Amino acid sequence: MPPLILRLDLAGAPVTWIPWQDAVCLYCRDMVAWTAGASAFTFRGGISRITGRRSSVTVNSIIAVRRSSVHKHVKRTVPPLTNRELFLRDGHLCMYCGGEFREDHLTRDHLIPMSRGGKDRWSNVVTTCRSCNTRKGNRTSEEAGMSLVAVPYVPNWAEYLALSNRRILADQMEFLKSQFTGRRRLFNLQ
Repeated sequence: MPPLILRLDLAGAPVTWIPWQDAVCLYCRDMVAWTAGASAFTFRGGISRITGRRSSVTVNSIIAVRRSSVHKHVKRTVPPLTNRELFLRDGHLCMYCGGEFREDHLTRDHLIPMSRGGKDRWSNVVTTCRSCNTRKGNRTSEEAGMSLVAVPYVPNWAEYLALSNRRILADQMEFLKSQFTGRRRLFNLQ
């Protein structure tokens, strides 16, 4: 099964992951402005009645797409927050005890509890084990006497795309890493 294709805008900023079928359509509609990466995949289609030849399209792993009036992507500044990406951001470590846990033993903790006006945002949430989350309860970490192992941060869009795809090719990861911000990251990507 071919991996997802990394779609960029014309300026080279990562936009989203797309399936190979969508990439083939973009190639056929001549909407691919330029390509990057070392990986390419050839997909074969049907046989033409006129020429008797089989069609094929070669798709690069990273493609920059010209704008289309039909398919405009809204540029998000803050990636959506999900538990899976949060746990990956924090390296599956409890941000209170420092222990490493499987995903089914982790929870999302709000530094300022939602019942006390805290928001469900990247900068206000950390990964915790169930035991630490229960111990902290409806208090701030200071009130509970629990210090953080690392400070939460908002991943940029390239970091989010790296977190959200389980099957990233080496050339795609190198491209995304070049877009990461300079702050210290806990997650270990390839």
